Amino acid sequence: MKQKTVAIAGATGLVGSHLLNGLLADSEIEKVYALCRVSLPISHEKLTSIPVDFDNLPTLPPLDEVYLALGTTIKVAGSKEAFSKVDFTYTLAVAKAALIAGATKIGVVSSIGANAHSNSFYPHVKGQLEDALKALKPEGLVIVRPSLLLGNRKSLGQPTRKGEGISIAIAKLLNPFLPKAFRAIEATKVANALRVEVPKTTGVLMIDSAHLQHYAL
Repeated sequence: MKQKTVAIAGATGLVGSHLLNGLLADSEIEKVYALCRVSLPISHEKLTSIPVDFDNLPTLPPLDEVYLALGTTIKVAGSKEAFSKVDFTYTLAVAKAALIAGATKIGVVSSIGANAHSNSFYPHVKGQLEDALKALKPEGLVIVRPSLLLGNRKSLGQPTRKGEGISIAIAKLLNPFLPKAFRAIEATKVANALRVEVPKTTGVLMIDSAHLQHYAL
């Protein structure tokens, strides 16, 4: 079986960092290109970091799959417009560049409640992205919609998100009593769902938080 070449955007994030590790450990993958603004803190024989300006993406090397885990918050981005630029504009630009480079499969981290018709800004942007990716008509598209993510952002050098620590503590207490779709979920499970499902998916596969619970590493 021919080994694959894949790209990932957002490899320094909570989901992306776990996804990168999973891709590097996958025996079916020969090469991983990480598109990033800053150098990654790891090295691996399969890994090539491509420093990029997401406003002016370079031509990407030949690819089989692309994984999209870019994401920010309005607080970190500074405005709704800046948030949308990262979560929608940049993510869609990477997807388009990857398809031009030959990728046929796309995996993307979306969010619970994503809906382009939502009156709430965050799910509205995520829903717009989902619709835009579907419109590209890749051979396979996997969209994961996690609830509140569990994981150690501090260990990744990421800023603590406002109120997130309290929300996570409350979520952990309430998890046993909540429907599975609304339970907080480990970022490792979200990452593994993408790694497992993207290679074998034809058409569009949507995985909600309830079903993401089953993808332990």
